[in-house]
Amino acid sequence: MRHAGFALLAVLSLGSCASDELRTDRMAIADEAQARSEVLADRFQRELLSALTAAMAAEGPQGAIGVCSSIAPALAAQLSEESGASVRRTALRTRNPAAKADATEQRVMASWAAAPLDDSGRPKRWTAREGAEYRYMRAIPTMPMCLACHGDNIAPEVTAAIRAHYPEDQATGFATGQLRGAFSIRWDDAALSRAIKKGDVGQ
Repeated sequence: MRHAGFALLAVLSLGSCASDELRTDRMAIADEAQARSEVLADRFQRELLSALTAAMAAEGPQGAIGVCSSIAPALAAQLSEESGASVRRTALRTRNPAAKADATEQRVMASWAAAPLDDSGRPKRWTAREGAEYRYMRAIPTMPMCLACHGDNIAPEVTAAIRAHYPEDQATGFATGQLRGAFSIRWDDAALSRAIKKGDVGQ
């Protein structure tokens, strides 16, 4: 009996070690998913903002509407293809109905609606393992430059451009600092494994 007890203890100890290693591996993978998602969100924001700023300077807000309608989906598709993740923007009040939030995205953004920035003034983040996916979201606060197309005092020619490109638009009436939407990034295990094997997170 004593030998059996020692054997059982050894098995339980090995099981505990295996469980700890599995937990550590999952934490490391989750950290990797978050780090890679941060890079993707940064790039999406930087490249889209650059394109919109150039369009605003060249053609005004009405010109930026047309640029946004083509550049934003193309950029999301490019980042998704390059990374293997699913990369997009979404919102509680969408301009493009294809960006409608799923149940998880709605819940997370609703929790940010009153205050999209954290205590340090950065956009709030959310990460979780959900089913077979790692998910990441980052709030998009409304910036002053957004108001020309998303505020409550929009020029008639801009309103006309919005209606032409987005006949189902719901994304007006915002004020600076309010939650405009979110970057939403999803990794399945296979895509994340391939990305980790490639090594470089990229910029």
